[in-house]
Amino acid sequence: MESVLRSQTIKALLTHAVFRTKPISRIQHLPNSRVRNSSSSISALQAAFRDPSSPFHIPPGSTGPESPDSPPCGAHLTTLAPSESKADAPDLLKVGYEKLRRGGFDPGSFWEQRIVWGDHDSFQHVNNVRYVRFFESARIQWMLSLGKEIGGPEKAKAMMNGEGISLILKSIEVKFRRPVTYPDSLLIGYRPLSLSSGDDTATFHVTASAYSVAQKAFVAHSKEALVWYDYDNLKKCDPGERAQEVLRGRMTKE
Repeated sequence: MESVLRSQTIKALLTHAVFRTKPISRIQHLPNSRVRNSSSSISALQAAFRDPSSPFHIPPGSTGPESPDSPPCGAHLTTLAPSESKADAPDLLKVGYEKLRRGGFDPGSFWEQRIVWGDHDSFQHVNNVRYVRFFESARIQWMLSLGKEIGGPEKAKAMMNGEGISLILKSIEVKFRRPVTYPDSLLIGYRPLSLSSGDDTATFHVTASAYSVAQKAFVAHSKEALVWYDYDNLKKCDPGERAQEVLRGRMTKE
């Protein structure tokens, strides 16, 4: 009885194996015409990559798009309002930067913050919390500018890495004037305020403003207290005459 069952089991396994191998056998014996067509398609695609007139052309030494949905390399992307033409974009930015200069803001701090759809909140405008980050980006830009003037690129790098004497934010107050919506670009500038004779040499105040390119108007203002901080000794400090001299040179008469 056991031998009969064993024989039937072996027969079933062999039958199953033959059934499973039939599709593979058919795949292994594809008609030569199908193989030639596949090779021809690949060759045509490779030729399109090499042809400068082809929309699929990839120049030597460059890479293709990350995905089929990626925009072309030469696509013009902008966050300006759709009512403004692309040709007007440089002029609109120029007008905005001139507004900042006339307001006494330090050109070394100028920062273009492009608004993206994700900056919106449920009230359909840029979330107020975002402005603190926007001002931070411009402030870091300004700190780099100060560091380069104080001691060159190495000093600027040290200030960014929290080495030696750098700046930290003590407080910030933001006033909102207008809601901002996508698409838009904000131009942000900083300027340090004049020091009083009795002020702590480790602390000074700055003001910053955000200008909307789409609205052609200032949309937010910031007042901040900054502190010179000695990262080696973990305490606020007098930054030294060179740093104070550079800071005074960035101040404008109010």
